[in-house]
Amino acid sequence: MSFEPAGLSDLTDTQSVSRDRDDDRPRLECGVFGIHGMADASAVAVLGLHALQHRGQEACGVASCDGRRFYTERQHGLVGDVFTSHDLTTKLPGNAAIGHTRYSTAGGSFIRNVQPMFADLDSGGIAIAHNGNLTNFMHLRTKLVAEGSIFQSTSDSEVILHLIARSRQLKIIDRFLEALAHLEGGFALVALTRKMLIGARDPLGIRPLVIGKLAGSYVLASETCALDMIGATFVRDVEHGEVVQIDEHGLKSFKPFDARSARPCLFEYVYFARPDSVVNGKSVYEVRKAMGRQLALEHPADADIVVPVPDSGVPASLGFSEQSGLPFELGIIRNHYVGRTFIQPTQNIRDLGVRKKHSPNRVVLEGKRVILIDDSIVRGTTSVKIVRMVREAGAKEVHLRSASPPIMFPDFYGIDMPDRDKLMAANHSLEEMRQMLECDSLGFLSVDGLYKAMGHNRRDPESPQFTDHYFTGDYPTRLTDRENALDEADSPGHQLSLLASAN
Repeated sequence: MSFEPAGLSDLTDTQSVSRDRDDDRPRLECGVFGIHGMADASAVAVLGLHALQHRGQEACGVASCDGRRFYTERQHGLVGDVFTSHDLTTKLPGNAAIGHTRYSTAGGSFIRNVQPMFADLDSGGIAIAHNGNLTNFMHLRTKLVAEGSIFQSTSDSEVILHLIARSRQLKIIDRFLEALAHLEGGFALVALTRKMLIGARDPLGIRPLVIGKLAGSYVLASETCALDMIGATFVRDVEHGEVVQIDEHGLKSFKPFDARSARPCLFEYVYFARPDSVVNGKSVYEVRKAMGRQLALEHPADADIVVPVPDSGVPASLGFSEQSGLPFELGIIRNHYVGRTFIQPTQNIRDLGVRKKHSPNRVVLEGKRVILIDDSIVRGTTSVKIVRMVREAGAKEVHLRSASPPIMFPDFYGIDMPDRDKLMAANHSLEEMRQMLECDSLGFLSVDGLYKAMGHNRRDPESPQFTDHYFTGDYPTRLTDRENALDEADSPGHQLSLLASAN
């Protein structure tokens, strides 16, 4: 969620208008990567970022250090377009590096918001890359500005650098730990100093972070697929509320937060993580197949074939097919070579955008009763286009199934999800949604069913719980900025200003 600071909301950027708001998918803010103690560390970091490209496709960056100086490269664009092998070792030398792939939620798409961010402190330089959202960002920023801090970006990540800079602790790790004590929300951080790599995960473990090892060097990454990309061995997850310090002496762990039960984000399993990743000890692929099996039990349909909305609907469709006994078919083919769909001048042209990404397999669909499986339904704008496309290809019936529960509430922990008035399930009954989506039947996996697919019981207080507020409204942390914004909106002065502007 973006809480734009006063005086910055009128800033514009050509990159910010390129986001395709008809692409009905929740977006995760970013992926992070770090490595310490390896020659040509920046080249390894770029390989790791390739594996994390799905977590952020607007911009990317790498910061490296040779033990004396820092080097940074940050640009808009995909990893493969920004970084080329021939100039990595000259532009980004050193045996330690951190990297970041970004899809902006807090702050917008300005180049100054691209990470890693760097600051020169009295104790030396520090670069930081951040995945997630701070729910008290504006509260902290306003306080810091009032006390004299000067911000160069509109990103919540810069707040962390200011908090580190203002700490009076002598050691950089202690300054980092003191800064974390002020943060609320969901975050996974990697930071680089001249001597160490630091990783941190929020007290509930909402955002993921893993530890790997490559030829004796430690690696930090948002997902295990990044470890696989570089040939690293998975060591373990960074625990919820844990900070790890990696230097020439090895890895040291800190637990600076009060003990709390972990509540990792369910949407990592529903959509965000790559299916070949293992998140919090669970195979994403196997969980998604289990979601499909549970969906088949809860919402069967008299049909001929099961068809996924590629690519994210494929594992759940396989599970649905196994459970139902109906054949799995690739009735929709995805074009993997289409870039970002930019905002087009007319609605008719925009409506054609879905066909750039998905094409119907007419031989499979014609004359069939189709069960169409998608990972989730947010606003429904893309879903209705796909249903129409399948019908136009000759399908007799289209039964739409969502492998996640209805999305009822917005997110404030790093997912770019619409406000509640734009969430289809929050504003319409199941029958209303069915009519709007133009399908013959509609079914969503239940929240209890999703927990069951995870191997847990939502009703059992002894069973592990997850961050599931987008389905239930149960936000696991305080939403300080939102509370302050609502209080301000309800204040008499704000009401009078609205009245004056209306007149």
